[in-house]
Amino acid sequence: MERSVPTLRGMSIQRMDHVGVVVDDLAAATAFFIELGLELEGEASVEGTDRIVGLDGVRADIAFLRTPDGHGRLELTKFHTPTATSAEPNAPANTPGIRHLTFAVEDIEDVLARLRAHGAKLVGALEQYEDSYRLCYVRGPQGIIIELAEQLG
Repeated sequence: MERSVPTLRGMSIQRMDHVGVVVDDLAAATAFFIELGLELEGEASVEGTDRIVGLDGVRADIAFLRTPDGHGRLELTKFHTPTATSAEPNAPANTPGIRHLTFAVEDIEDVLARLRAHGAKLVGALEQYEDSYRLCYVRGPQGIIIELAEQLG
């Protein structure tokens, strides 16, 4: 039996541009991710995106942050209007949907201490996975779960 091998022909994706996260406190969320090591790329107020996001009367503030290697970006958005209809900021890690963002870090204990100063709390425990990684889940602003991964050796 012959297996088909995926090819790049017809590929329409160039890269993953960014991940968007909606927050209530844009300043606190921005400070949290800057403490983690992301770099502020820019901030703006936006209106007129109604047709794009499928909402009426959109007025929002955004902050774009990038990872130090320049390959990953995060968009934080604070909607002023319209008012959100639901939210579950402390959803457990197994709730369907985007549950966490993972960041490779050096000195995971130092990163944890710095993030705790911004209100972050461990979801479970800091654990070592074999001889490869030290890992943990941290709940940050708006209940966002961040996985920290420190590669060993």
